[in-house]
Amino acid sequence: MPELTAEERAEALELLTSPDLVGRIGDLFDACGLVGEHSNRLAAYLACTSRKLDKPLAVIIQSTSAAGKSTLMEAVLSMFPPEDQVKYSAMTGQSLYYLGETNLKHRILAIVEEEGAEKASYALKLLQSEGELTIASTGKDPHTGRMETQEYHVEGPVMIFLTTTAIDIDEELQNRCLTLTVDESREQTERIHTLQRQARTLEGLRLKKQKQRLIALLRNAQRLLDPVDVVNPWADQLTFTADRTRTRRDHEKYLTLIDAIALLHQHQRPREQVEGGGTFMRVTLDDIALANQLAPDLLGRSLDELPPQTRRVLDAIKQIVRERCEAEEIEAPALLL
Repeated sequence: MPELTAEERAEALELLTSPDLVGRIGDLFDACGLVGEHSNRLAAYLACTSRKLDKPLAVIIQSTSAAGKSTLMEAVLSMFPPEDQVKYSAMTGQSLYYLGETNLKHRILAIVEEEGAEKASYALKLLQSEGELTIASTGKDPHTGRMETQEYHVEGPVMIFLTTTAIDIDEELQNRCLTLTVDESREQTERIHTLQRQARTLEGLRLKKQKQRLIALLRNAQRLLDPVDVVNPWADQLTFTADRTRTRRDHEKYLTLIDAIALLHQHQRPREQVEGGGTFMRVTLDDIALANQLAPDLLGRSLDELPPQTRRVLDAIKQIVRERCEAEEIEAPALLL
């Protein structure tokens, strides 16, 4: 990790101790040129922050081609220290097993296209669920020259970050991840066009110079976060839908989302001693309130039986039928209400 100057450390701590830390981060996203996508960008930022937890979140950004999934990924990754990231365009089936024992520990593993990781999907699923990988392989002993069985071990935890244009994603992988769907509305396209035009102006040049300083601030803030155990004193009072067995994993994502929010605020919370050694920090009701605000949108997508694009088409059809029923003064079918 680069050594921070006293001024850099003070500026990063000022951000981390801000009473409206989440709001400040949202403002920095805007200043760095990522418009809209408020829930998606905050969810991705918190997921990347969760790399410091024992069981981090994983994210898949899903959209049609050219809708901005790579832009969202790049914008979020730019706010995290380069030394905390491992990024690939594609991976072979066993490449993860040979990355080195601690090369992924508390880091972000970013793969630009989920299709590029198709051959490594089994290893990714294991890494996300088990937090480690182990493989036995044959190799030559450097001293005797004989073939022998060698063991390779990769330690987690690791935060996995993927993008995809596929409508149907590997279900085993998807139910381990938060699925973020890029805003493909006309209004978002107009916001992006406005930003693209602004980038060609003198004001755009000034903002480009400012962006470099803001990115450095956000990276330094992340460098000051430590892996800390998080205790949720309100956990027994929380509820979650239990209609399907897959909610067993979604419930874990919800709890981890709360932990990630608490972890981000660690410089605003006291550290308490654990009997037997070590320290921990406590979740607050504000952490739970923010997670509850994000959860319906984030986890609702994973519980939906239809892909996001199909769901949007169905909602558009329902709206057209409702409007026709109102215009012709016909009672709308119950399924549209």
